[in-house]
Amino acid sequence: MTQLPRKIHLIAIGGSVMHNLAIALHEKGFQVTGSDDHIRNPAKDRLARLGLLPDEEGWFPERITADLDAVILGMHARKDNPELAKAQELNLPIYSFPEYVYQQCRDKQRVVVAGSHGKTSITSMLMHVLNYYNRKFDYLVGAQVEGFENQVKLTDDAPVVIIEGDEYLASPLDPTPKFLHYHHHIGLVSGIAWDHINVYPDFEDYVRQFDLFADATPKGGTLVYCEEDDLVTVICKKERADVTALPYEALPAKVIDGQTSLVLDDQKYPLQVFGHHNLLNMSGAKTILMRLGITEPMFYEAIQSFRGAANRLELLAQNGTTNVYKDFAHAPSKLKATCQAVRDQFPDRRLIACLELHTFSSINPEFLKQYAFTYTAADVPVVFYNPETSRRKQMHVLTESDIKAAFEEPDLKIFTDSAALQTWLEQQDWTETNLLLMSSGGFEGLNMQALADQLTKPLAR
Repeated sequence: MTQLPRKIHLIAIGGSVMHNLAIALHEKGFQVTGSDDHIRNPAKDRLARLGLLPDEEGWFPERITADLDAVILGMHARKDNPELAKAQELNLPIYSFPEYVYQQCRDKQRVVVAGSHGKTSITSMLMHVLNYYNRKFDYLVGAQVEGFENQVKLTDDAPVVIIEGDEYLASPLDPTPKFLHYHHHIGLVSGIAWDHINVYPDFEDYVRQFDLFADATPKGGTLVYCEEDDLVTVICKKERADVTALPYEALPAKVIDGQTSLVLDDQKYPLQVFGHHNLLNMSGAKTILMRLGITEPMFYEAIQSFRGAANRLELLAQNGTTNVYKDFAHAPSKLKATCQAVRDQFPDRRLIACLELHTFSSINPEFLKQYAFTYTAADVPVVFYNPETSRRKQMHVLTESDIKAAFEEPDLKIFTDSAALQTWLEQQDWTETNLLLMSSGGFEGLNMQALADQLTKPLAR
């Protein structure tokens, strides 16, 4: 008798990870439907190509039927969502996306990468090296990675799954951090720096989640950690019965004429990425891969062709004297590390760096103080902040003096209009000068690629 495909409905299908999960389940042969009250690109086009885009936006309880095998609840939905209420009324199995990913990966070796920063890059490195050697594996990653069409892959036959483990809440019904639902065999903690103040208003509570993650390492499991982070080291060095704790530190490297190379045993391995934080990320990835049967020589061969995940120090354009990068950096630790990476890679070039404040944490007046002295590596530090962002989130509207006082940067330039920011950038002298655009948003519609192309156009002769 032919088995019917599993019927899955995703509430808030338009989310970054949710729409990728929908695609992965569709590719696995499941019958997938979904709803959302607002679906933007790239999710909209990607869902449409596969026939998964809802006919209209909104919530429709009639789409929740008794023959559904599961309902997956996205974080964008509210507790009073009418589709959720119907699913509860019908007593259907309701999962957060990390819970459902675990259900699909219960029989696999699960590798989970956690940390306030670096987890996307480390996960991408793991994927790149395993793919380089044609290893079979499933994955979940928070950014587009070169060589991979989707951000989620779930199959029946892959023996291992590589998961980027987020500390944010699993769903509107479940305040548990996502990374605790994956039940890792090999776990990694890259670093801890306070974030997500809207759900962890207390720093100690935020740190506690990583303690719980480390404690969840099973007997016979492996806990990999960055020993350059004192807080991570305290948590991960704690004695845990039958758990192997493996510390890592940055791999040795040199920067010569703008090119970073790993230097080991008189051998040089030129890299496509740079920065101390990426040398740390590589070391963490190597430590995990050696537990998965990848030798050191194999790792060094493969990592040379890794060009980074999307929006992670991504090179938009360049000429002989100017490079323009965009980066997902928005938290204080990420801002500091990213600026320092560009400074170290190009010590003789001026650095103009622009940060957008738009996340709940970054525009919170109390959290804003965490940005003090994080901009020291930039020659010209710039902040973009649209007061409407605070009004939309019903938060205190920051003033320029609030921002300058928090950053402890008297020469900080502040823009509240993206057109004004673009005009100012176009007026700068870009000779021997790099630009770094940092945001998890989009500078309120600024076309970063077009700007980069404009700034690096060859001068007319």
